[in-house]
Amino acid sequence: MPASSAFFTGDAPQEGRRLHIVLFEPEIPQNTGNIARTCAVVGATLHLVEPMGFRLTERNLKRAGCDYWDEVDVVRHSCAEEFLERHAGCELHFFTGHTQRLYTDVEYGAGGADAYLVFGRESRGIDPSILDAHQDACVRIPMRDGLRSLNLSNAVAVGAYEVVRQWQELR
Repeated sequence: MPASSAFFTGDAPQEGRRLHIVLFEPEIPQNTGNIARTCAVVGATLHLVEPMGFRLTERNLKRAGCDYWDEVDVVRHSCAEEFLERHAGCELHFFTGHTQRLYTDVEYGAGGADAYLVFGRESRGIDPSILDAHQDACVRIPMRDGLRSLNLSNAVAVGAYEVVRQWQELR
């Protein structure tokens, strides 16, 4: 199991502006492992919002995230409502195909705020009621018409590296 005490509960340490990747109800451990690896590389906190489609066991983690789990601050949340309540007033960006605003049209972390990139489950995305309640915070990654979506871990990488680009980090 990862050594980080933030892995199962609690808050990740905060030092200045920070990127947060939020997964609402992830279903595929391999995607979550790949996303954890991306978080490790860019220094982002990973928020896992339950219920998840897999159990966080040592065997699943090793399979899905290789040896990167010890390098990631992971915070678990019991449900989407708990996450949203706890982070009311934070800079949240909901990635969805159901909006016109492009992810590149956003200034992430404006005024030094943390940026939270929120992604939905692989099969259905973010619950429509949540998207309706946060219409002004929805963004999309452009794609060809007629195709459903990118793989979740690829979408997270696209969003994360836009923040890295804007913040001029990792140079």
